[in-house]
Amino acid sequence: MTSKTILLVEDNPDDVDLTLRALKKSNIMNDIVVAEDGVAALDYIFGRGAYDGRDPSDTPAVILLDLKLPKVDGIEVLRKLRDNRLTHLTPVVILTSSREEQDRADGYRCGANSYIQKPVDFTRFMEAAHQLGLYWLVLNVPPPNQ
Repeated sequence: MTSKTILLVEDNPDDVDLTLRALKKSNIMNDIVVAEDGVAALDYIFGRGAYDGRDPSDTPAVILLDLKLPKVDGIEVLRKLRDNRLTHLTPVVILTSSREEQDRADGYRCGANSYIQKPVDFTRFMEAAHQLGLYWLVLNVPPPNQ
């Protein structure tokens, strides 16, 4: 069984580093692709732009999606994922520092599978990453390939 990729969509380099460290420390060995804005995320997912030639049917095991992104925001990325037959069932976890109730409502309304507010404290963030990896990469049974 091959290891499925995690797509981390995050524009803050400190949050990228923290997330990568937390996943590694939690023994999550999946390949992790980082997209620093919404356009890069969509290019990776749909195999275009810098990722031209990547097979878009090889969907990530889970997408960790920030909301406040340059170029195309996280909600619009989520909408485009849910509107596409190859990605409409791909697990998407919104991982954001936003505490806005409207962001949470919009995320779920657009089809997010989960909404996690990033803990400020490193230890709590590590635990959140561990739980996230355990659930989405070990316990969760993904939808069948379409």
